[in-house]
Amino acid sequence: MDKNIGKKLDGRYEITELNGVGGMADVYKGTDIIDNKPVAIKILKKEFAENEEFLRRFRNESKAIAVLSHPNIVRIYDVGFSDKIQYIIMEYIDGITLKEYIEEEKVLSWKDTVHFVIQILRALQHAHDKGLVHRDIKPQNIMMFTDGTIKVMDFGIAKFAREEGKTATDQAIGSVHYISPEQAKGDVTDERSDIYSVGVMLYEMLTGKKPFDSENPVSIAVMHMHDTPERPKAVNPDIPDGLEEIILKAMEKSPSERYQSTSDMISDIEDFKNNPEIKFGYYTEGNMHEESDRTRFFAAINEEEQSTSENIPLPPADDDSEYYKNSGDYYDDDDNDDDDDDEQRSSLLVPVLTAVTIVVIIVAVVFLFALLKGTILGDGGNGNNSVKMPSLIGMDYNEALKKYGKSIKIVNAGTEYNEMQKDCIFEQSIDPNTPVNKATQVKVKVSLGLKTVNVPDVFDQNYMLAQRTFTELGLVAEKREESSDDLEAGQVIRTEPEAGTPVEPGTKVILFVSMGKNTEQFKMVNLVGKTFENAEQICSYNGIVVVPVEAPSYEPQGIVFEQSIEPDTVVESGTEIKLYVSNGVIPEGAVSYTLKLPNDAEGRFELDFIIDGKPSATSSGTIIAPQMKQVTIEVPGQGEAATVLVTLTNKNNSKTVTLGTYTFDFANKSYRTLSEDIEGSFRAVDGMYVAPTEPPTQPPTQPPTQPPTQPPTEPPTQAPTDPPTEAPTDAPTEAPSQSEGEVQQQSWNANQYWNENQPWNNAA
Repeated sequence: MDKNIGKKLDGRYEITELNGVGGMADVYKGTDIIDNKPVAIKILKKEFAENEEFLRRFRNESKAIAVLSHPNIVRIYDVGFSDKIQYIIMEYIDGITLKEYIEEEKVLSWKDTVHFVIQILRALQHAHDKGLVHRDIKPQNIMMFTDGTIKVMDFGIAKFAREEGKTATDQAIGSVHYISPEQAKGDVTDERSDIYSVGVMLYEMLTGKKPFDSENPVSIAVMHMHDTPERPKAVNPDIPDGLEEIILKAMEKSPSERYQSTSDMISDIEDFKNNPEIKFGYYTEGNMHEESDRTRFFAAINEEEQSTSENIPLPPADDDSEYYKNSGDYYDDDDNDDDDDDEQRSSLLVPVLTAVTIVVIIVAVVFLFALLKGTILGDGGNGNNSVKMPSLIGMDYNEALKKYGKSIKIVNAGTEYNEMQKDCIFEQSIDPNTPVNKATQVKVKVSLGLKTVNVPDVFDQNYMLAQRTFTELGLVAEKREESSDDLEAGQVIRTEPEAGTPVEPGTKVILFVSMGKNTEQFKMVNLVGKTFENAEQICSYNGIVVVPVEAPSYEPQGIVFEQSIEPDTVVESGTEIKLYVSNGVIPEGAVSYTLKLPNDAEGRFELDFIIDGKPSATSSGTIIAPQMKQVTIEVPGQGEAATVLVTLTNKNNSKTVTLGTYTFDFANKSYRTLSEDIEGSFRAVDGMYVAPTEPPTQPPTQPPTQPPTQPPTEPPTQAPTDPPTEAPTDAPTEAPSQSEGEVQQQSWNANQYWNENQPWNNAA
């Protein structure tokens, strides 16, 4: 039985079982007996625990990593150091590693792959923003929940897993199958090294094989530095073109040609998700090099030579031992190969052997020439007085003197505080690989390690004064209030880390400030975005009664998306708070769409809604204009960014037109106008009132025809009885006046008829 099982660390963390054994530490499952929750406990192995330099860096790094807070990063709750044991308390993940999932699924769909990788990149983006580079991204360090949530772990720990006295190349970080070219060379690395490792994982998830594999780990590292991987689509033709371009861009040999940040890579992946047919144009068929049989043949020939001539950095062997055992699986010959394959290999044999012979002859000639040149110049048989300047950056200064002191003169030009380990070279005056004469002087600068300051003792000081002290030291002070029976309100109770602890500038230090004597009040913290279990623990610690309310939300299931008491509100112990927790269901709602009709609209109309390309059952019903000046329709739906087309139909003539395009947020019951033309739409369906022209020629033509016909018929009957002189005078004068009156009367009646028979009057 493991001797650590059953122990209680710091009187709080009880070790219950051994979960795994790594190259640097053993990982146990334990219980936080104060918060009554499971935790993971990583205990350093003895060989690291006894290395003082490693412990110093490990303490500082652990405190820095503890500030990381992201849903896709395994949280570090606590660290502990003593003479006998050093440990880290982490979030316990009840899931499997991404490595186990890949081994089970073999080849992942591009949708699953993108879902996982975006979470990994967002975790790395958070760490990079904090100045931390993982340097050991691999599927073994990615945990996965059953719901597909990803958690990245082991941030920054592998970076400092070095043994005293090793050279820079021996100190390279990262697993050999996922190591970046600059890591393999022992050069300085940054966040772009993490991006390369993510590209390798993308390749593996989509093809079911690693881009570079061999039985010899050294050969794999050489391949990362020099070889071009087989195109992903050549392995799996189902990979979309755009996604293949993203893989190759992330796996560029030169860091300057890769994505320069995780946000750049996330942006391309998001564009691909929105349009899987997208092509970024990074590569064309002409520059996507296919690895030929001949290339692989020469690589195999040169593997042994490269493994002895280059100082290749490798991670601890036990971290990836299963990879070394199974590294030949992807290169095993198939027992059922066709005869055509045998013929192809035979056809390649002659030119390959010829090429090998030529190479051997050339090498022999060069060697003989160098030997003869050394003899003629009288250099004592050494062959040449010229050497290539080695890369000294990252090497221990004394180790560099021991290794290269006979060929070049290494001069210490000064020491400075630097992120490099103490006594390591971080700058050299002559660039690596530059040809120089033997005994050439190269000036180097040596690191003093990270500059640290001690946390000052500010007990019983006013918070404002203490905060100023921390700012002057380059530390970040964070205020956290709690009750105190001994100190007045506003006075500092203690700090975390405690006073006297050496920390790096920029470290966040928590100042616990008194809220006053005998008080049980405190300020409510922001719980939105936390898991319900975490939020409940925080409330329980402060005596707050939690009432959970499950509801639909865009947040993942189990995440708090709303709280009934606002942050920074002063509350008392025993206060009840409602925590609205996502049940994983996308929320539904109804948006109130309002349309104001044009003043001149007339007729019968209907509005219909097309949501994300699908006709909705929602309709406005018949809208009558001009009686109805404005209408409001409740449109139900789901989502926060639905694209909605509103169509207008004139029910008198069945003409239809798109009135506007909108974005509907059904969860928040609001919408945003993308495009809209109300009056133009009504005109397009002939739904606007058109004023009539004056009644034209018909009224004037009728009256003249009637008066002349009546007067001539009447005078003949009256002529014998009336005086002859009256008829001619009366008839001509009366008939024209009557005719004019009739024209006016008929014209007025026509207008009255027009007005009385308009459609809106009929509707009324």
